[in-house]
Amino acid sequence: MDCWLPLESNPDVLSKYMTELGVSPLWSIVDIYGMDDELLEMVPKPLKSLIFLFPCSKAHEERRAKEDEELKSKNIVHPEKLFFTRQYIHNACGTIALIHAILNNPDIEVQDGSVLKKYYDDAKNLTPEERGELLNKSKEFMEKHESNAQEGQTATPDINDAVYHHFVAFVHVDGKLYELDGRKNFPVEHGNTSPDTLLKDAVQVCKKFIEVDPTEVRFTLLGLAPTQ
Repeated sequence: MDCWLPLESNPDVLSKYMTELGVSPLWSIVDIYGMDDELLEMVPKPLKSLIFLFPCSKAHEERRAKEDEELKSKNIVHPEKLFFTRQYIHNACGTIALIHAILNNPDIEVQDGSVLKKYYDDAKNLTPEERGELLNKSKEFMEKHESNAQEGQTATPDINDAVYHHFVAFVHVDGKLYELDGRKNFPVEHGNTSPDTLLKDAVQVCKKFIEVDPTEVRFTLLGLAPTQ
């Protein structure tokens, strides 16, 4: 498996990265400072996706494996327009979370001829596995990722350093809340939601992640929202 440098969970870096990929500057990544209703009300609206960064502890890895097996046995059919790609590159989870957040919101403009638009045009009719392989072969995507991974407030880690945190995206599609994690074999549906309730509904799922390992405190919430 190929390996990229990990992205920092820095809204400025991720917003710049989105613009370089071809996303309209009308949209940005923003910090979400907590899960209390008062703090959630401060998030710019309409929120298009919640991006959650969490540590890959042993408890979380066991939960992921168990959930994947359960979903495999259920043979669930998801909407065709739900865009989901597998992750076949170490440390690419930040890029894949952005891909999931953006491409499941068709009202977010992506420039023709851009890296992201070309990837989408080539990937939209492929399986999630084929989409993951396509991303793995994209030199343009890798170069954009790597250049932005070297920005931010923390020192750039060595490409071989162990990384214990993982990005996932939550999106609204056809009245349902979906967790999109490229390391999982399938999207995970978490019940009903709407554009207005996406943030609070997704936060409830994030709280369940936190309950899996209550000793862990290293969680980050980010949102894809209108630029202020």
